Amino acid sequence: MPLLARMIPVPLVVDVRRGALGDLSKILADQRISPSGRVAIAVGATHGPEIRETFEPGLVGADWFTVEGGTINAAIKLMEKSRRQQYDAIVGIGGGTVLDVTKFAAARIGLPMVAVATNLAHDGIASPISTLDNDAGRGSYSVPAPIAVLVDLDLIGQAPAGSVRSGIGDIVSNLSATADWEAAHLLRGEAIDGLAVALSRTAAQAVMDHPGTLADDRFLTTLAESLVLSGMAMVVAGTSRPSSGACHEISHAIDLLYPERRGFHGEQVGLGAAFAWFLRGDLDRFHATVDCLYRHGLPVTPLQLGFTLDEFAEIVAFAPQTRPGRFTVLEEAALTPERITAKVADFTDHAYARTQAPVTPEGRNLGV
Repeated sequence: MPLLARMIPVPLVVDVRRGALGDLSKILADQRISPSGRVAIAVGATHGPEIRETFEPGLVGADWFTVEGGTINAAIKLMEKSRRQQYDAIVGIGGGTVLDVTKFAAARIGLPMVAVATNLAHDGIASPISTLDNDAGRGSYSVPAPIAVLVDLDLIGQAPAGSVRSGIGDIVSNLSATADWEAAHLLRGEAIDGLAVALSRTAAQAVMDHPGTLADDRFLTTLAESLVLSGMAMVVAGTSRPSSGACHEISHAIDLLYPERRGFHGEQVGLGAAFAWFLRGDLDRFHATVDCLYRHGLPVTPLQLGFTLDEFAEIVAFAPQTRPGRFTVLEEAALTPERITAKVADFTDHAYARTQAPVTPEGRNLGV
């Protein structure tokens, strides 16, 4: 009987712990990514000099490059610089901007990419997608997923708490995104991948159910591993569907309509997910999402995100245009301007009321 299976490219190593970056040279050699240590290392302009000063002595065969911004032009410049020498791989050390630029550059010159995350703001750590600014705004580009992923909790602890908190919103939104995907499958016949859904949901639920905070290494480890799993779900699916639905359409609309006022990606998609659950009428999921976001200090109403109700209604109305052809609850609901206005107001009232409900010592919300 033939053995039927599919080959899924996954990282050779996922290392989440304190001091992981200090072992980068050993990991590159042990995994045969670069036995000689001859790699190009990309870092950001803000914290890159400090990172280089600290870790350069242990990476004697590497050349260091600074990434200036998260644009397609920055990625092309890194690509051109990396072509001048022969390297075994390109290593990106930084937050999402540096990793996205490095992934794009590595893909264009055919080198494996190693991601060393210094932040946990979103699930791009191990995803096959590079999000970069271009002349038309912001675009998503398909790239190979990293061949190795390191998350150094020492560096995560130095990142702004708000940006790390953003990763919670991003991963929690996966539950809403997979609900949109299932609806598209049932109502429109769109193909769906059960393994990708399982990975995405497992990652989101692990963070939602964890009692810890950003001050807890165990919680940070769970968050980091979940963000990696979310990226793997996209690899399996061959699309961003497992982690991008109405929640991300709302975030994209904010980026396009109010680029000067956009916040952290995870804040926007977290709120978008809460609104999507409310629009579906699933109050259990709505309450669970609001409880998680509120517990970790993330916005749960448009006002907390910095938008009036009228502005958020405009955002919701525009959101489906950001991903033409992608079926989500926003398209399913066939919202009129009047209904959007009413739903936004009702959602805001319910979300705010939920945050005012009494909570048990174990953190269980007693609101209804």
